[in-house]
Amino acid sequence: MRAISGLWRWRRNPLCRGTDLAEAWVALAALLLALVAAPVAGCLVGGAAQNALQRSVRAQHQARHPVPATVVRALDPSPLDIDPETSSGQGPRSRVLARWTAPDGTERSGPVPTRLEDPRPGDRFGMWTDGRGRVAARPLDPATATTHAVLAGFGAALVAAALAEGGRRLIVWRMVRRRYARWDRAWEKAGPDWGRTGTGN
Repeated sequence: MRAISGLWRWRRNPLCRGTDLAEAWVALAALLLALVAAPVAGCLVGGAAQNALQRSVRAQHQARHPVPATVVRALDPSPLDIDPETSSGQGPRSRVLARWTAPDGTERSGPVPTRLEDPRPGDRFGMWTDGRGRVAARPLDPATATTHAVLAGFGAALVAAALAEGGRRLIVWRMVRRRYARWDRAWEKAGPDWGRTGTGN
């Protein structure tokens, strides 16, 4: 930032090297790129994610149906809940053998996860099925989809800003290496005569 703020002062400074001015311009370009490209990237990625997720929400709500189920008997707890859609951390889950009526009117039964704390035969609870009556995970709700889209947009903006800063650092690093290489060549020429004026003649 100090290099950027000194751009105007360096314009007529006889001690300002060309590389100093170039570094300041690179820093200014990276800052403008981060301020412009990062929000644009975030908006584009967030908008695309929002469209895709809302389409998925609509498709899930069309394909999945809430149905009432009745507990037949409790089952041993599941050792692992590996379905990421059902692993929401909203309390302990229990497994029961349940009966329900599929959307097509057929009677179904099978093991079902439920949030009932102490399931007993005859207890009723809600569950989700697909069109054929098979157990399905709860569909994604629009608010959660929007949250995921916003997080994707923020992530894209951060990545764009990090790329701009990484590019600035890489360019400045190469410029500094070139400067040191020029200094080494100049020192090699002046080194043998350093402090001995006229001895090289």
